[in-house]
Amino acid sequence: MSEESDSLRTSPSAASLSENELPLPPPPAPIGYVCSLTEELVAKAREELQEKPEWRLRDVQALRDMVRKEYPNLGTSLEDAFLLRFLRARKFDYDRALQLLVNYHSCRRSWPEVFNNLRPSALKEVLASGFLTVLPHTDPRGCHILCIRPDRWIPSNYPITENIRATYLTLEKLIQSEETQVNGIVILADYKGVSLSKASHFGPFIAKKVIGILQFFLHGSDLNSLHTNLPRNILPKEYGGTAGELDITAWNAVLLASEEDFVREFCQPVPPCDSILAPAPEALGPDAPCDDSTRAVKSQLYSCY
Repeated sequence: MSEESDSLRTSPSAASLSENELPLPPPPAPIGYVCSLTEELVAKAREELQEKPEWRLRDVQALRDMVRKEYPNLGTSLEDAFLLRFLRARKFDYDRALQLLVNYHSCRRSWPEVFNNLRPSALKEVLASGFLTVLPHTDPRGCHILCIRPDRWIPSNYPITENIRATYLTLEKLIQSEETQVNGIVILADYKGVSLSKASHFGPFIAKKVIGILQFFLHGSDLNSLHTNLPRNILPKEYGGTAGELDITAWNAVLLASEEDFVREFCQPVPPCDSILAPAPEALGPDAPCDDSTRAVKSQLYSCY
């Protein structure tokens, strides 16, 4: 028998080692960013968002370096895919992307009644009410359609804060998609049958000037103007469409299947807002986030997105 065969015979195999003697598996290699955009969306991002694929990771690294230097205690994810959300939302303007990232964390930490314990299972009553859902079909530009129906909210059942929580939860889920980051989101707000007293609750929440990835369509009983923006073949019959009855179960299932992701992101203890969001001494000076002006963004959906 050859020396090589003897060596193989006498070398201890993994099966013959005790549990304590088993070699540790190598740590998984870090997963780098892999673009999921189609060629068409890459071209759209280049034209509309100033995103150059050949510079993408350089731009991400620049934003990452700015966070580390100016907000070392921000406690944010620095992964490529996460930072890209903010660069795309601000057309790869580093300073504006950084400010949006700071606003995002400031809003989350200064508004605990909305963001603490933000997970689908904590919002089952809102989801079951049909207050909001995402339609199964995108619009002709590829935008997801978030349908909000205030008439489904019964104020005696739960506070309006729960509706806001469910909306942010949905936006967080949608914006994880690179396709959404490029195409945006349409919000279809149906005020039909909503009393003035109830509508007043949603005034500052919905009827704001729209910027960034959000676009709003508000409509009443006349659906003609709605159909000029959203074709009938993607709308449920409740809105004069031909896509069948409005079904809330599919989107609710998507959210509930994401429970663990939201638990990791929104259900962990965090330090006080002022300690996390305090910039480095040489950064933005004493007027940092978490002051009263930052709290004023609570009524603006786009402050975080």
